[in-house]
Amino acid sequence: MWQTLRQIARVGRLTEAPARHDRGGAAEPGGEQKIRRELLRVLGRALTVRLVDAGSCNGCELEVNALSNPYYNIEGLGIQFVASPRHADLLLVTGPVSRHMHGALRRTFDAMPDPKLVVAAGDCACSGGIFGESYASCGRVANVLPVDVTVPGCPPSPEALLQGILRAVRRSG
Repeated sequence: MWQTLRQIARVGRLTEAPARHDRGGAAEPGGEQKIRRELLRVLGRALTVRLVDAGSCNGCELEVNALSNPYYNIEGLGIQFVASPRHADLLLVTGPVSRHMHGALRRTFDAMPDPKLVVAAGDCACSGGIFGESYASCGRVANVLPVDVTVPGCPPSPEALLQGILRAVRRSG
C-alpha cells in the first residue's frame, strides 16, 4: 500500500482537462444562467420532466441518468425529473412502444397538464429502430403520441438529449 501511495504522490494527476462540448449553451461562460433565464422566460418556472421507458434496452436511460451527474448538472439548470405525470411539463420517452406499454404511455400523456411537450429519445423511439412495428411493438413513439422533438442516436449522448429538451422548450415558447 505504501508503494502505491508513494507512486501517487510522485506522479500526480494523469487526467486531462475536460473537453468543452456544446451543451446547448451551458459550456460557455454564463451559459447555465442563460438556459435558466430562457426556461423562466418560456415556462415561467423550472422545467419538470417525466421519463417513460416504453420498451428500450436501457441504453438511453443510462445516458438520461448521466444528465443528473455533476458534469451535466441538469438540476442546476432548472430541469428536474418527477415521478408523477401530473407534475410534468415534458414527457421524455425512450424505446419502441411495446404493445403492453401502449395504454400506460397514453394514460401518462393524458394525465399531463397542458401544454404537453413530448421528446422521443433514441433511434427506437424516433423510428422504431431494429424492432419496427410487429405483433409485440407499436414502433416509434409518434405512432402513439404527438411528438414535438426527436433525438436520434443509439443511444443519444447526454449533450444531444439536453439539446433536444431545450429545442422542445424553445418550440413551445
